[in-house]
Amino acid sequence: MPRVGDIIRSPFSFLFERSQKEELVAEYVIREHHGGRPLQEIVKDAYIANRLSPEQLGRVLERPDVVHALGRDFDG
Repeated sequence: MPRVGDIIRSPFSFLFERSQKEELVAEYVIREHHGGRPLQEIVKDAYIANRLSPEQLGRVLERPDVVHALGRDFDG
């Protein structure tokens, strides 16, 4: 829950913030992919399922840094 002071300073900043969980999962996806695992396998890991909803995972997979790191494999 945002603090009152944060809301007063920037009432819409929460729309642009990435959660720490999303950051960690993005790093995990990139690391695992660079280790040679296919994306279809990585997204089924319990590590991801225990941290993010399907909607959050979708946001992670749409991030420019993740798309760039995954390259052609992002499409399937």
